[in-house]
Amino acid sequence: MDEDLTIENKVAQSGLIDFDLEEYYPKGDRVLLDVADFLFEGLILKEKDFRDKIKSTDWTTYQDKFVAVTCTADAIVPTWAYMLMAASLEGNAKKVVFGNMETLETVLYNDALKQVDAEDYRDQRVIIKGCSKYPVPESAYVELTNLLKPVAKSIMYGEACSTVPIYKNTKK
Repeated sequence: MDEDLTIENKVAQSGLIDFDLEEYYPKGDRVLLDVADFLFEGLILKEKDFRDKIKSTDWTTYQDKFVAVTCTADAIVPTWAYMLMAASLEGNAKKVVFGNMETLETVLYNDALKQVDAEDYRDQRVIIKGCSKYPVPESAYVELTNLLKPVAKSIMYGEACSTVPIYKNTKK
């Protein structure tokens, strides 16, 4: 019995388009820069001491890194202090944001998703891949959904073999 046993990839034939947010993961080191390390006794900002510490810091250690600037101490830090740190990082760091590491990832993904041409997904059935080896923040999934909803025929989340429906345009 010679039967033609051809395996068909039904997923590939389905017309579904996979969108993998992992492909938009900006490669590079992430660093949290804590203003508390620049404060007197970790609690008080003395302007002269703060400025001296800023001047004596080797900012090249942040070369080509993504930096989140925050203050983990329960201290009153004037806005200009964060601005001064950002200005000092300019020319070294790839990107500087105010906030924690989650904020940094959110900003990096928002910047990366600006590269996506939503028109490429017009009237398409899109699956937004759910698993990733990189940390993809929930905010990136929300941003991508907002980007694709006006143009996509449908949006699903997960893998082709097991998707969760997110949106379906019933007007098309």
